[in-house]
Amino acid sequence: MTSTIATRDGRTLSYLEVGDPQGPLVIHNHGGPSCRLEARLFANSASKNRLRLICVDRPGIGRSTPQRLRTYAGWADDLTAIADALGYREFGVTGWSEGGPWALAAAAYIDPLRLRHVSSIAGGSYGAFGDNWAADHLSKADALGGFLALRFPPGFRLMYAALGVTAKFFRATFVEQVRKAVNDDDRKILLQPDVDAIFREMSAECFARGSDGLVRDSELLYRRWAFDVRAIERKVHLWQGTDDRLVPAFINRTVADRMPGAVWHAVEGAGHFVAVGSADELFAIAARELGPKPCRT
Repeated sequence: MTSTIATRDGRTLSYLEVGDPQGPLVIHNHGGPSCRLEARLFANSASKNRLRLICVDRPGIGRSTPQRLRTYAGWADDLTAIADALGYREFGVTGWSEGGPWALAAAAYIDPLRLRHVSSIAGGSYGAFGDNWAADHLSKADALGGFLALRFPPGFRLMYAALGVTAKFFRATFVEQVRKAVNDDDRKILLQPDVDAIFREMSAECFARGSDGLVRDSELLYRRWAFDVRAIERKVHLWQGTDDRLVPAFINRTVADRMPGAVWHAVEGAGHFVAVGSADELFAIAARELGPKPCRT
């Protein structure tokens, strides 16, 4: 069931909760196009590790209200506000794909005494070292997206509007396009009936308010980030499939090499859906670092 939290500036953030309602809190940052429904992909792993996992629609995505000015620091503030609203002093964050940079932002901006665990999984770290710094290593679609985001925003908006139409109204076509773009390991995961159903629904729900929320979200990924990963000394787990066809391993391997607190988890042969295939392992680490009893406010 979808729940909501009101922010200090009057916005509404919608989220979906899975796992153990009495367990340590992990706030998951969804990818794109995706939304809070992504939590369902990790429900079994969260329960197995006795975690309270919530996934929040970022502003303008899914059922969350838009925010005129989007910043990484602002989202870090929202994450702490969510933890406060749920009664947690300590919590963890995870982020998959386009959600990865938002998890890294949390590591940069939130006090480590509060934020006890951070995982970025196959993160879209396209602006970590400058505007679209890894363009030569991206897929053709993502390279085009980066070019449009930085040099022709109307084209970028049109690209995402078309993506939204496909995800909402031609779901089978959308999933087939994804299957063609990924490796065999990812295709096996996507062919699982429960994963297929969740993936279709979460991709379509991303565009419940149109495509503007995802456009604003994605533009920030390609532009030089407002924080420097080279200054992050706290422990941050970076998970990466070595055969990721959407976010090549080179990108996050470079982030790991330059970020003092990085703990590198390379999953041999895995693709972009390493978040699903390795969910038990990555959430087990989160559970260990957060401890068995949640620290409440």
